[in-house]
Amino acid sequence: MKTIRDLDIKGKKILIRVDFNVPLDKEQKITDDNRIREALPTIRHAVAEGARIIICSHLGRPKGERKPELSMSPAARRLSELLGKEVKFAPDCIGEKVEEMAAGLAEGEIMVLENLRFHKEEKDNDPEFAAALAGLADIYINDAFAVSHRAHASIEGITHHIKETGAGFLLQKEMDFFHRSVSNPIRPLTALIGGVKVSSKFKALENIMQKVDTMIIGGAMANTFLKSQGIDMGGSMVEDDFLDSAASLIKEAKGKKVNLYLPVDCVAAERFEEGCASKITPVQEIPRGWLALDIGPATTTLFREALEPARTIVWNGPTGAFEMDTYARSTMALAQQIATSHALSVVGGGDTVSAVYKSGWPAEISYISTGGGAFLMLMEGRELPGVIALDS
Repeated sequence: MKTIRDLDIKGKKILIRVDFNVPLDKEQKITDDNRIREALPTIRHAVAEGARIIICSHLGRPKGERKPELSMSPAARRLSELLGKEVKFAPDCIGEKVEEMAAGLAEGEIMVLENLRFHKEEKDNDPEFAAALAGLADIYINDAFAVSHRAHASIEGITHHIKETGAGFLLQKEMDFFHRSVSNPIRPLTALIGGVKVSSKFKALENIMQKVDTMIIGGAMANTFLKSQGIDMGGSMVEDDFLDSAASLIKEAKGKKVNLYLPVDCVAAERFEEGCASKITPVQEIPRGWLALDIGPATTTLFREALEPARTIVWNGPTGAFEMDTYARSTMALAQQIATSHALSVVGGGDTVSAVYKSGWPAEISYISTGGGAFLMLMEGRELPGVIALDS
């Protein structure tokens, strides 16, 4: 995969697809600019090399309609502040006015396009829309890992209409860390998989089972695995359609001699509400109708001990309903365990990343992925359309 460093970009117009899908408050102020900061190395390199830089992204879900509250203008202003230089803003992402502005860029100048998803053709991967985007530049750079699992016009379609393509530094870094953590890890490799639904992660579980030495399953999805072994989970969320699949995966782990860990106790409550009565109980003794909302202290200790020998750790999904402090203890403890371990640690998934930041240990994690869906697709053993397109 060629990167921006491999291409001669001096004096060339380059279109960089970034992920500036940042959260905004009611006053249209950015509340978290991390996604903009992640793109800075690629943009600064382009400036230093004398490229004429055009940046495009989507924001929110405008569903093909022009919605002022989802304009890219706040992101353009913040990028200007972070770079300490002027950033021009285009009134659209295609069209005659945009073409004129792109043609007028001097070396090292930057222009941000308006929200790609103001046009439904972006998500439809419309060839004419993709060609119009490609017509703005000489070179296309994908630095938007978080949306590279989508075959959209600015991700996949554009590569059919522009001669030179490459990856930005963020996309390259994401793929490198995934390769180091899953494809070619230092062993033992341990995967900690949590979250709510088995159904959304079962393909990833099946694929990762072929690669790991240890698999740890927590969160609400563990309920389905426990019920598949004949344990009554009370009123806890269980996906009955996946009971047989869960049982088969447990059996496969035994056959492959993969160490598989499931919860032995939990924090259960009558309802998922603040102030509601809760208790720690073995998973076999959950009161009738109660919900398992976090793994218990014995399981947390068990999981921490299971993580100790690892030299590579991949974590996707919290082990409890960490949004509520009562059920956040295990996720916070495991975040600390992973952060302070000697292992290469890679964390992916929106909720997991939020949990790591809540724990106060993000700086000690080896790599925090910027993509939830893209990270999960890689865990499923599938290739990303946005990455394949760069190699075609």
